Amino acid sequence: MNKTENTIVSIIIPAYNYGMFLSECLNSVLAQTYSQWECIIIDNGSTDNTTEVAQSFVSKDPRFQYHFTEQKGVSFARNLAVSLSKGEFIFPLDADDKIAPSCLQKAIAIMKQDSGLSLVYCDAQLFGATSGTWKLPPYSFRELLKENSIFCSALFRKSDFLKAGGYNVEMVEGFEDWDFWIRMLKNGEKVYKIPEELFYYRIRENSRNSSLDKDKQIRLRKKIVANHRELYQANFDLAELIFENYVLNHELRSMKSSMSLKLGKKMLAPLLFLKKLFK
Repeated sequence: MNKTENTIVSIIIPAYNYGMFLSECLNSVLAQTYSQWECIIIDNGSTDNTTEVAQSFVSKDPRFQYHFTEQKGVSFARNLAVSLSKGEFIFPLDADDKIAPSCLQKAIAIMKQDSGLSLVYCDAQLFGATSGTWKLPPYSFRELLKENSIFCSALFRKSDFLKAGGYNVEMVEGFEDWDFWIRMLKNGEKVYKIPEELFYYRIRENSRNSSLDKDKQIRLRKKIVANHRELYQANFDLAELIFENYVLNHELRSMKSSMSLKLGKKMLAPLLFLKKLFK
């Protein structure tokens, strides 16, 4: 296969000390039913066995590439991978995650059917420390401004990536994918969600986003708003935000006083009475 002429999608994988997970990730790429891909692994300064794992895949399939850089963050690594890519489409994938065998085939088919589409993503399965289904909400740009509703692994055109300016290298603590989606989709671009679980998201005890404390969360969210202040001002006003906060609090109060909770208290009442008797 002539890699340059036949590459349709470039899978970009930043990796930093993920040697223990990388084989699972790359095997899921190898298992794709769609074959016109290249996979660019950017080793972001790893000190574990990431190099050996990556090179073992490069040696058995020329569609894999491996590049080592100094540690400069996820945004830098993804931007570098795109700059090296030959594909019409880009698909980011973290080194500890996986994709279903039909993931690329289905996403590319949908993208090719509609030239107006800018982004295709799907639902996910959680694995690792937690298991379960991750159903993402229906897409709307206004809701995206409130909370990131698209994980980093989604299919988009390289031309749209370049137009958006790539990933923000200043977002070194996290939320770089959220920041990127906002910039890429800010003009009402069309988005489609495949209603299937074609992506596997690993939950780890010490993952970067799950370990964000309250202060860091607030700091990063302030940065997101600062980066896109005009968009936030155009989509929200104070009265709306106050009302939405009221609705959320009302729903929470309703949940707390729901019949199921009341029933639970009634069922516990005899036990609580006995507990008091034998104190």
